[in-house]
Amino acid sequence: MLFCHQEKDLKKRAELMLQQAERLGCREFVTATDVVTGNAKLNLAFVATLFNKHPALTKPENQEWIVEDESREERTFRNWMNSLGVTPHVHYIYGDLQDAMVILQLYERIKVKVDWNNRVNHPPFKGVGGGHLKKIENCNYAVELGKQKAGFSLVGIGGQDLYDGNKMLTLALMWQLMRRYTLNLLEDLGHGEVAGDDLIISWVNKTLAAANKTSSIKSFKDKSINNSLPVLDLIDAIQPESVNFELVKRDAQSDEDKLNNAKYAVSMARKIGAKVYALPEDLVEVKPKMVMTIFACLMGRGMKRA
Repeated sequence: MLFCHQEKDLKKRAELMLQQAERLGCREFVTATDVVTGNAKLNLAFVATLFNKHPALTKPENQEWIVEDESREERTFRNWMNSLGVTPHVHYIYGDLQDAMVILQLYERIKVKVDWNNRVNHPPFKGVGGGHLKKIENCNYAVELGKQKAGFSLVGIGGQDLYDGNKMLTLALMWQLMRRYTLNLLEDLGHGEVAGDDLIISWVNKTLAAANKTSSIKSFKDKSINNSLPVLDLIDAIQPESVNFELVKRDAQSDEDKLNNAKYAVSMARKIGAKVYALPEDLVEVKPKMVMTIFACLMGRGMKRA
């Protein structure tokens, strides 16, 4: 009798604990019985879910999350998504996109309407396996929006692929979403027409000259960009005295100095409100397409402040 009473008490405590986990969106995999009987695999999966969603770790100021084995392409997409303020914050692309909630937010950022009330399953996801069927339904809807509303080429891509974290197919969708966002940004800068390189470069140089800066750029391939000084000068021109030039290596020659300048430039661009998603390495290596996005994002920010 004593043993039965103790078991009931443990189950009651476990159920209360799981109710709190449900409030956090983490009641997956286990039941109160699994907790009490010590089902090792299910309890491990439950604890892993708690840690992944609520690690209680503070991100160091002005530092990026570094994911082991993350490619530069994946890091660029992750930076882009987070620059747009999606929730939850994306730490690992394939796991954090599994329920498609972030993807659906991205559609709205590229001006594709999402039917949140009738077509989207919202967390917490309940049911077998953490409501995986509801997550797959969201993924199917994300693919449907891409094909029917956004006009994306998604041949051979299904909702199951997004749910399963298929790297190649997930990144194929991410690329088209980011490309559309960039085109929309350039259209906004060009007042309805896509802003060409000449328009952006002209604005950059005029803004630098008006602020009595000595730097300028000839193109997005200009090697002078590799020390990030034109970017830092432009940031300071947009928001005067925002850049602490004592932290900048003006005569940067080594790769380390150039990268440190670039990291500071990207950090300060975001600090003044520019939705920069390119990587510091893109500046050091002068990757024209990504360099263009940096100046375009700064131009968008500068025009809003004007």
